[in-house]
Order: sequence, then C-alpha cells, then structure tokens
Amino acid sequence: MSKNPLTLIMETNKFNGTNYNDWLRNLTIVLDLKKQSYVLDKPLPTALPEGSSPEERMAFDKWHEDNRKVRSIILASMTNEIQK
Repeated sequence: MSKNPLTLIMETNKFNGTNYNDWLRNLTIVLDLKKQSYVLDKPLPTALPEGSSPEERMAFDKWHEDNRKVRSIILASMTNEIQK
C-alpha cells in the first residue's frame, strides 16, 4: 500500500533543529491541505455557555479535535531528539 503524499512530506523533512524554515513551510502545506491550519492562528475557544446552539457545540468540538490532530502531526514531524 502506498503512503499518503502528505505523510511523506513530513516524514522526509522532519524538524531536526537546523531546518526550521523548510519544516515550517512543509507543515503549513500539510495543515492547509487538511484544512486544519486555523488552530495555529485561531485562539482556543472558551468554555461553551449554558444553552449553546448545536452549531456552536460542533464548532467547539471540531476545534478541539483538529487541535489534537495538529499537535500529533507536529510531534510526528520532529526527530525523536526534538520531541523530548
């Protein structure tokens, strides 16, 4: 089975402490294509008030889910030494 091209971008260009600009450019490409880069720029949503609409709840949950995925992508795109 072939690997996802987005995965290959991050696997072959892991952040090693000296390649920040290249790594960030590749990370931005991957997150933009996955439509998840907004979590890096958009502030953490505050707790939902009582009586929030279903749309507000969905947006809140989506931000938290995408944030979890982005953090995992960022960590996976670093060498083991940098992850520590």
